Amino acid sequence: MALRATLDFLLHHWLDVQSLTARERFAEHSRETFDAVLDTCERIAREKYAPFNRLVDTQEPHFDGEKVILPQATHDARKAYAESGMLSAAQDYDIGGMQLPYTVEAAANSFFAMASVSISSSLLTVGNANLLMAHGTEAQKRVFALDEFSGRWSGTMCLSEPQAGSSLSDVATRAVPDGDDFASDPLGPRYRLKGNKMWISSGEHEMTENIIHLVLAKIPGADGKLVPGTRGISLFIVPKKLVDEQGQLTGVRNDVALAGLNHKLGWRGTTNTLLNFGEGKFPVGGQAGAVGYLVGKPGEGLRCMFHMMNEARIGIGMAATMLGMAGYEASLDYARNRPQGRPIGVAGKDAAQPQVRIIEHADVKRMLLAQKSYCESSLALLLYCARLVDEQHTGEPQSADDARLLLEVLTPVAKSWPSEWCLEANSLAIQIHGGYGYTRDFPVEQYWRDNRLNMIHEGTHGIQAADLLGRKVVMEGGRGLQLLAARINATIERAIHLPGFATHANALGKALAHIGAATKAAWATGDPAHALPNAVPYMQAFGHTVMAWISLDVALSAVEGDAAESQPMTNGRTGAMQYFFHYELPKIDAWLKVVETRDLTCAGFPEEAF
Repeated sequence: MALRATLDFLLHHWLDVQSLTARERFAEHSRETFDAVLDTCERIAREKYAPFNRLVDTQEPHFDGEKVILPQATHDARKAYAESGMLSAAQDYDIGGMQLPYTVEAAANSFFAMASVSISSSLLTVGNANLLMAHGTEAQKRVFALDEFSGRWSGTMCLSEPQAGSSLSDVATRAVPDGDDFASDPLGPRYRLKGNKMWISSGEHEMTENIIHLVLAKIPGADGKLVPGTRGISLFIVPKKLVDEQGQLTGVRNDVALAGLNHKLGWRGTTNTLLNFGEGKFPVGGQAGAVGYLVGKPGEGLRCMFHMMNEARIGIGMAATMLGMAGYEASLDYARNRPQGRPIGVAGKDAAQPQVRIIEHADVKRMLLAQKSYCESSLALLLYCARLVDEQHTGEPQSADDARLLLEVLTPVAKSWPSEWCLEANSLAIQIHGGYGYTRDFPVEQYWRDNRLNMIHEGTHGIQAADLLGRKVVMEGGRGLQLLAARINATIERAIHLPGFATHANALGKALAHIGAATKAAWATGDPAHALPNAVPYMQAFGHTVMAWISLDVALSAVEGDAAESQPMTNGRTGAMQYFFHYELPKIDAWLKVVETRDLTCAGFPEEAF
């Protein structure tokens, strides 16, 4: 079914997003304003993004010796997005925002991710500006964040270094006070940064007049040495071009230089860069060192940056979901039109009969149903998380705190599960196309390449798994897991009394109990060296249980009351749910077995035996 019909159902029937308009922040909104936002974004994605998805894949960014060159289509798409107001959609009216619920914003942005995931860097710009609104000074908000929201400038996040990818405790970029008056700069305490940052998306381009880098660096101690670990990390605003306290360009280029472009498997429409900070290529005031302004307090950079990273993780989950959805729709169209083979009867195949379309073959239906269940459940989960964000920001105190803790537990799943299983959906889309699937004559191979990056983007699979089992499910006495279990049990109670749903409700109850038992067994010794070696299988089982719950809850909404849907749509939702319970949920027992037994087959394997 069309994406818009799915979004409308999830937003208005399942999540009841219109009820948010009863809250003061969203009081000026209505179903009509929400629909207008979706209409606008759907149109821009259709006109400015989708037609150029292959173009930005084949015409990669390149450096001409002076500047990075991108296709004109990329400039046009970004301009259209900025002019739509979506960069500041969630912001206050008095700074030019729409005060739009994040749930609607996330749904609207799904159109762009599906049309061409790599053609725009809006995710980073919005996350950058949101971080400054949360942790910056009034001057930093006014000068940097507002110009990012307007589209005048763009933003990045600079964490990784060539020698320190995910291991941020090993960050070596240094920041030292810039002069005796460093603390009195109106834009924040002023420092000089020196170091290298790797894998920086949208780190260099000509689409905006300035690029605002948010950079993690360490301030040396009195002995000149960097503080070990993450506690010494601070956060700095480092603009590509220096500005005054009114936000006007001074004409001085900051000492930030492009060292190289990384040529990637996918997301080729977005520049990915190695940046050198403070090497002296663009000396400021006659000396090397990139000028940066401290955000928040020294040593609290990682805490501030996680504000941006959590948003980015939900965004990456949405990107993975929509790439899976794009492949699903392409393979569904192909399966409906491609004749191949004949049905097998009792007497075998009758070669005299005309060929049937491949969608009539059971195994092709299996692959289509797998894609449908992975992608539609992922989309529902991402919108559910977005609804929790709205609850955290605008709900009553207890409800807001519950939403905060639920987000802590669900964010690793929201990022990682779609990144793994919607990638599998892309693989199945290629399989349905047969030999044509791995050629560039069809789009599905590009969708797979683009999606393969998402298991690494914003924290690798293993890191998300360790975060889930090592921190999120046990934090605050395990209250987040208890809150999630309560919501799952509420769905089970609704389903268990309905014909055709009781079996699935019981299966979900058993899966939830198994997750609880496995969590306790993993930590039975209290030793992370015993609990965490199988964090990834734990996250796979945890994610599958969450997705079974989501698919069951969505299916219940489709059959309860007046969903204003056609019978084929309702059948699609219940059928995708049934597929997941029959073919996917049973997998969790194998994953959880190694978790419960604290199996050390992998952790204990000797290096010399490889």
